[in-house]
Amino acid sequence: MTSSPSLSGVALATLLALGATAADAALPQLNGAPLVIGHRGAAGHLPEHTLEGYALAIEMGADFVEPDLVATKDGVLIARHEPNLIATTNVKDIPKFAARQRVAIVDGVPETGFFASDFTLAEIRELRAVQAVGVRDQGFNGRYKIPTLREVITLVKQKSLAQGRTIGIYPETKHPTYHKSLGLALEDRLLDELTLAGWNDRAAPVFIQSFETANLRELRTKTKVRLVQLVDADGLNPDGSLSFAAPYDKPYDWVVAGRPGLFSDLVTPAGLAEVASYADGIGPWKYYLQSTACKVVVAGACADANGDGLVNEADRTVLPASPVVANAHAQGLLVHPYTFRSEGSRLPLEDQGTPTNEYQRFYQLGVDGVFADFPDAAYAGRSMYLLKAAPVTYRRCLVKGTGCSR
Repeated sequence: MTSSPSLSGVALATLLALGATAADAALPQLNGAPLVIGHRGAAGHLPEHTLEGYALAIEMGADFVEPDLVATKDGVLIARHEPNLIATTNVKDIPKFAARQRVAIVDGVPETGFFASDFTLAEIRELRAVQAVGVRDQGFNGRYKIPTLREVITLVKQKSLAQGRTIGIYPETKHPTYHKSLGLALEDRLLDELTLAGWNDRAAPVFIQSFETANLRELRTKTKVRLVQLVDADGLNPDGSLSFAAPYDKPYDWVVAGRPGLFSDLVTPAGLAEVASYADGIGPWKYYLQSTACKVVVAGACADANGDGLVNEADRTVLPASPVVANAHAQGLLVHPYTFRSEGSRLPLEDQGTPTNEYQRFYQLGVDGVFADFPDAAYAGRSMYLLKAAPVTYRRCLVKGTGCSR
């Protein structure tokens, strides 16, 4: 495990030299220092959605950790990115479960794999997590169990007490329409766990997120916990515009209801006003806020711009920011974009392969938090940002301890 991050000697000397009377610069965030949200734990370092990954994220300074939630056959909420377990566990390597492999229709798309709803919790206990991203460290595969939501909450409370700071959870209800069709609706199960934990109220260190809209509207009638509307897209075109193809074109509950439109409708001024009627924030794909375009285009497609022989995000250049952050804040909505990753292939040319440069760009836009696969980089980027923008706020964060959670 990595110890809690601290201010470097040079940065601390600089901060102290500012003196106790240094004034806070005005921050563009709604509520002060932006949050670091451990995306699926510390997914860049350890297999996602494991207690060990969540613990590492917290040690690295995360204010919240994100458990994606799916339901087992016996109705227990577990932390997995998708109902399909094939990419994130060793289930395919266990002979006794071989016959469970099948095709399921998830949000209108056929998938082949092993599905959580076909396994009891007792059977899930036999599985182990694996790193789903091939370029990341595979050395921890098979070591860690699949946790329940209740176990995640217990861990977070223990870490909060040990570190003397508030740490929260940011659960996502995964494919709620799909789960409801199985008779395994997620919403009441989640609220029951939050109630048991004493966290089913407005002041709780909890955000609930969803890519669908109907279940957030339902949750709004049942809880005062903060809700966040996720906003997706399919990809980026060479010119930086977003592309939309099913199933990433619109909320799946819109498909079922026959509602026209795209995810992008939710970040127009009218869409944000609609979201504000049932949610407290938006979680957009980060390119809604500041996109990137291909530096070199050949035959209508991106080409190698940095000379490394590959074509990826490192061959793109940053475009001017959109008005989405300002428009969301005007509606009183928090803005928590996703997903920030530290691999050089994920960073545009302007960031020069340095993840903290990307974080500082988005913090300067006024985002209220970031979903980070590498929480240590998000924390370091926030430290640099606050040291420049609001040194007194940074001092208060240091006095509180790791992080700036509120």
